[in-house]
Amino acid sequence: MEGLMNKLRHLDAYPKVNEDFYSRTLSGGFITLVSSVVMLLLFFSEIRLYLHPVVETKLVVDSSRGETLRINFDVTFPAIACSILSLDAIDISGEQHLDVKHDIVKERLDVNGNVIEVRPDGVGSRKMEKPLQRQGGRLEHNETYCGSCYGAESIDGECCNSCEEVRDAYRKKGWAMSNLDLIEQCKREGFFQKIKDEEGEGCNIYGSLEVKKVAGNFHFALGKSFDQSNIHVHDLQAFRKNRFNLSHTINRLAFGDHFPGVVNPLDGVQWMQKQPIGMYQYFIKVVPTMYKDENGHTIQSNQFSVTEHLKVQKEAFSITS
Repeated sequence: MEGLMNKLRHLDAYPKVNEDFYSRTLSGGFITLVSSVVMLLLFFSEIRLYLHPVVETKLVVDSSRGETLRINFDVTFPAIACSILSLDAIDISGEQHLDVKHDIVKERLDVNGNVIEVRPDGVGSRKMEKPLQRQGGRLEHNETYCGSCYGAESIDGECCNSCEEVRDAYRKKGWAMSNLDLIEQCKREGFFQKIKDEEGEGCNIYGSLEVKKVAGNFHFALGKSFDQSNIHVHDLQAFRKNRFNLSHTINRLAFGDHFPGVVNPLDGVQWMQKQPIGMYQYFIKVVPTMYKDENGHTIQSNQFSVTEHLKVQKEAFSITS
């Protein structure tokens, strides 16, 4: 015990000075030891705070007007073919964006989830530089060919040279296409054969969508959409099916730019259909967020919260967000 006391006494960093010698005390050694430990703790605490900055949160009123919101998404439907899948966006002001294709990419997937083909649009959406026309039992390019829109022309003399253009003309009129077998362009392009070839495939759809900063919805749905008596309808008659597996995985869903520490609650969410067909909905509340780092760099983005709901129906073909 006395040896320990002597060692502690020798730790005295501030000994008392007498005429001919230094006088180290036990209390001085104890104070030196305690102060050294406190200084080390403070040093490592400051290092930790420097390496892990504290995030301060402030709530302010969003006074912006007329701005748009960018939605970044990446969703996989393992049992829905890309030719069937479409994307619509509708807001509370009545503005509609039907069958959105700009900045959208679709990947055809086999039953094992491997990518078969990557393309920006669905079946029949590729425009031909020169339309095909049947002449003498064979198909030939004809620059003067003007295909019929079968009564769905919006102006006199309008041409529908592909199956997709005929379907778009019908959609703009709010008509359903009851029998594609009678559409020359669809028969010529082998529309039904392409649908048959994709039977059993899945689809990964990803990209971005610009919408107004107002209440609304965007949804991944089946078939071409149109309005009929102010009701949003999706036409599935062309695909000759009445049962679809809406199982899906949300690989990523974000609103705006990424910033450090952001948590997107739907990233990696998976839903497997075990009940009859219905409309699976995600109700999302988006909150504008401004992130500013220690260097003063600012990122304007958003965070969101979400609840989920499945509405089982006899016939419902859209997944609404």
